[in-house]
Amino acid sequence: MDMNQRREYWRANLRLMTVLLIIWALVSYGAGILFADALNAVSFMGVPLGFWFAQQGAILVFLILIAIYVWRMDALDKKFGVEEYEEEVHHS
Repeated sequence: MDMNQRREYWRANLRLMTVLLIIWALVSYGAGILFADALNAVSFMGVPLGFWFAQQGAILVFLILIAIYVWRMDALDKKFGVEEYEEEVHHS
């Protein structure tokens, strides 16, 4: 990979991380703290929605964001030819 491709790869990686971190911050801090009172007017599975986001929703969103990051980075790696290959281990 030449220097321009490395820069483009790194920019794409930073762009992806920035978007995912903003989503994470909005969900964990925004929904769990800032907008909790407004969200608590809505009930989700018998629990106020703001409380649910603070206790469980933010964690679930975080796990989904990790899966999205892995999926998008795999695609980015393939695009730039830096895929990781698993070596087959043969046991005899």
